[in-house]
Amino acid sequence: MTWFRCPEPRPWASMRLFCLPHAGGSAVFYRSWAKEAGPAVEVQAVQYPGRADRMADAFVTDARQLARLIAGAMAPLTDRPAALFGHSMGAVLAYEVARLLEERGAAPVHVFASGARPPDDRGDERVGDRDDDGLVAELVSLGGTDAELLAEPELRELVLPYVRNDFTLIERYAHRPEPALTVPVTAIIGDADPHVDRERARGWERATRGRFALRVLPGGHFYLAEQQSAVIAEVLRTLEVPAL
Repeated sequence: MTWFRCPEPRPWASMRLFCLPHAGGSAVFYRSWAKEAGPAVEVQAVQYPGRADRMADAFVTDARQLARLIAGAMAPLTDRPAALFGHSMGAVLAYEVARLLEERGAAPVHVFASGARPPDDRGDERVGDRDDDGLVAELVSLGGTDAELLAEPELRELVLPYVRNDFTLIERYAHRPEPALTVPVTAIIGDADPHVDRERARGWERATRGRFALRVLPGGHFYLAEQQSAVIAEVLRTLEVPAL
C-alpha cells in the first residue's frame, strides 16, 4: 500500500505539496485542498498506517521511524520541488522528514508547521495514557472529531486504537537539536488554539537557520478547516506559485 493519496494527479505541476495529518487524522483531511491549490501544485497527502484504507497495516510507534518511512516513500516523488505542510502531530513529523531529506540532498523548499508547538517544546501531556472516555474527551475539546460519532461503540473500536497510537507516538517524541534545518519555516496557528499560542509558535524559529514567519488566523486548533482558503492562499503566496 502506498504512503500517499493524490486527489488530482498533475504531471505538469511545478511543485508538490506533501501534507501530513494530525494525530488520529488521515489523508482524507486534505482531499479538498487539491482543487483549491490550483494547477501549479500537486497535493500528496500522507496516509499513516493503521487507518482508513491502511487499516490492516501495522502501527508505527516511533516518530522518527515514521518520518524515515515517509521520507523514503517520497524519494520517487522528488523529481520536482517539494514543500511539506503538517498539522499538529504532522508538523513535527514534517520537520523530521525535512531533516532527513536535507541529509539526503533532496531538501524541501519550505516547511509549513500548523497548529503545533515547536519540536523542542512538546509539553508534558500524556493523552495517550488516558482511558477511552478521556481520549474521546480530548478529541472533542480540540474540535476535530464529531462527539456523536465517537459515542458509537463500533466506531470507537475502529478509531481509538490508532488515535491512541498517534498521541503516544508524538508524546514520546524527544527532540534532538542537530542537525538544524536550513529550510525556511512558516508556523501557522489559530488565534484561539488552546494547544499553542503566538509565543510558543514563535519557537519554531529555533528549528531552522533559514527564514521564519508566523501567521495567525481566526479559529481554534482546527482553524484550517474553516480557514482553508486563507491557509492555501498563504501557502501559494509563500511558495510563489500562481493560484490559477
